[in-house]
Amino acid sequence: MPKYTLTYDDGVKGFPSFYSYFPDYMIGMNNYFYTFKQGNLYRHNTNETRNNYYGVDYDSKITSVFNDEPLMNKIFKTLSLESDSSWSASLDSDQQSSNFISSSDFEEKEGGYFGYIRASNSDPALSSQYTLRSANGIGSNTFANTTDPSAVVINFSISPLVSIGNIISIGDLLYIKSGSVVTLIGKVIDKVEDIANGENYLVVDTTITNSAGDVIGNLPPETPVYYFFIKNGTAESHGLLGHYAVFTLTNGNTSAVELFAIESEVMKSFP
Repeated sequence: MPKYTLTYDDGVKGFPSFYSYFPDYMIGMNNYFYTFKQGNLYRHNTNETRNNYYGVDYDSKITSVFNDEPLMNKIFKTLSLESDSSWSASLDSDQQSSNFISSSDFEEKEGGYFGYIRASNSDPALSSQYTLRSANGIGSNTFANTTDPSAVVINFSISPLVSIGNIISIGDLLYIKSGSVVTLIGKVIDKVEDIANGENYLVVDTTITNSAGDVIGNLPPETPVYYFFIKNGTAESHGLLGHYAVFTLTNGNTSAVELFAIESEVMKSFP
């Protein structure tokens, strides 16, 4: 469990803030807040530097929840921040986790910051999610060169033509289907479809890992088999699904930042 320094506020009769720094002793005197750390005396709030305690930079974090109409299953599409600076956001619900908006993904609009909620792409789609994702077929290959597992070359026929197509992109996940068994091969790292020069192949990294660090790719058979792909989960994200959304905003600025309000565009999820 993480350790925190808690502060009590007489005005709200509660503990509104958690701090990452750990003083040896603290005291308020003459309208100033003093702490001791390793024998040194510090007076707080005397300069313009924020998020810095005892020479160490920390992040400011705010955690709250959207929970209007708790019995309705919803899709949370966006976050809108009434703030003078961009933050990064992580979001979880009762049905999905690890959704996010990085600070660079927020766009400044009309004095605030607006961003679309994105899904994590650290893990591949589960078999139960195939129908919910953009799964697209390619066809059977002619042969696969598995000499280098991090760059497996999968060749497709030119005559008759098996078109790789324009929908597949670098970063998409490639699968094979043999009978009723579906196997993840890896992540597409290159695509060459130059029919005039006799080139029609994909290059796939089969050494990819999941969020736990386990290798989840598999070498394909060298004999022909049916291939299909699923789009990158982050690029295809449609928002966060759930009855509620727990969000955490993080800001590491060392200058003053004001956050006034947080909003989300929410719609009912229709089965």
